[in-house]
Amino acid sequence: MTITEFKTSTKTRVMYSLMSLGVATPVEAVAGIIAFYIVDVKNLPATWYATFWFFYTLYNALNNPVLGYLSDRTRSRWGRRLPYILFTGLPYAVTFALLFTAPFDGKDNPVGLLVYFGTCIVLWEGIYTALATGYYGLLPEMFGSYPERTDVAAKMNIFQTVALVIGAALPPMLANLFGWSGMALALAIISAAAIYIGYPALFERSDLRTDTAFPLWEALKYTFANRSYLTAAGAQMMRFVATGTLQTGILFYLKYSLKVDEGLATVILGIAFLVAMLSLYPWRNWVANKLDSRRTLMLANAVMILGVVPMGFSPNINLTYAASIILGVGLGGLILIGDVIMAEVVDEDEVKTGHQRAGMYFGMSGFLITLSGLVVSSVFGLIMPAFGYDTLLEVQPPSVDLGFRIFLTAPTSIGFLLAIFLLWLYPLHGKYLQEIKETLAKKREANIQ
Repeated sequence: MTITEFKTSTKTRVMYSLMSLGVATPVEAVAGIIAFYIVDVKNLPATWYATFWFFYTLYNALNNPVLGYLSDRTRSRWGRRLPYILFTGLPYAVTFALLFTAPFDGKDNPVGLLVYFGTCIVLWEGIYTALATGYYGLLPEMFGSYPERTDVAAKMNIFQTVALVIGAALPPMLANLFGWSGMALALAIISAAAIYIGYPALFERSDLRTDTAFPLWEALKYTFANRSYLTAAGAQMMRFVATGTLQTGILFYLKYSLKVDEGLATVILGIAFLVAMLSLYPWRNWVANKLDSRRTLMLANAVMILGVVPMGFSPNINLTYAASIILGVGLGGLILIGDVIMAEVVDEDEVKTGHQRAGMYFGMSGFLITLSGLVVSSVFGLIMPAFGYDTLLEVQPPSVDLGFRIFLTAPTSIGFLLAIFLLWLYPLHGKYLQEIKETLAKKREANIQ
């Protein structure tokens, strides 16, 4: 690694990466604990939750490409991406806090609970999409080379791993200490602070600030005809099906399968996230920079399967702790390369179309990834009632033990296997990828001159 491979300063890369802590913390909390909070704490019937989540996910998926396309076409004195970050950071944190201050209980007013929860999460998610589209859309623009992107990705995901600990592992413990609303307020403050501390380091390429002329129909045609995008985003979707199932099911698994305090999810997830963080630079230096994004992600998905399968047969918490270490190793590879591979797709598209359309691609990627939530909630809504789980029962039947073990392991393993298959089909590697990099480098040199 030579210093000339980095076009940005260490401070710029660190500040950009710090913002991922603010962006990711509320998302991880919603992904990991919102189902438990609404269904088990607030007593919304599981079938109501699953039905609402189906329609919510459709909205969530559709707004991603819309805001991505608008981001590509935005022209303002702040730029294309920057206003979507500057003006959404605070509303993003506030609406997240409101999610966990529901004044209704599903036992006596399920309609009120559903209306309040539905309104808050629709507002929160729309704001998140605008924020994330601006933030991730800057990644391929600010950082041009593969070594620089993997360095930024490692730094980003160190912060994102901290976000996983704060957002997914700590909430059960914080809720026990300060209540659910107190927990959410603390996370909201952390989120807003990280976003606005990092914001001054952001910049946009001057030659792209007015690159807004790509028409919608052409944008959709080139996006959905792009095999690199379809396979990369499809693999990401399958990965999020698997990890989303893990995050959703872990609290139920601990409570009803292992019969331990669900607060131990903090320990289990904390182990996995700490191992993931420690493995980021080993993944980068020993795997990603020696192989490529495609093979690195295939290997990481395979490691995740080795970690999740033992949970289905775990007789006690100790084996679950051991499995979480393996999951942490695999997770490190997944979170390191997920955004890097999409940046490669953006580069290929810029060579083919002449336009830098990171907003559209990250937005469309968000569209497919969001559909993973639909898969997770649908599987949850089908499996758990079939095994007798009913939120209105004071004591759940013994059959829920097997149900939560199946929910935690079968959909996750299938998701990781499908991700590996789609990555095998991903065409942007080897000689072809090198040709794309060389062509884009020549284009940027010509623009500078």
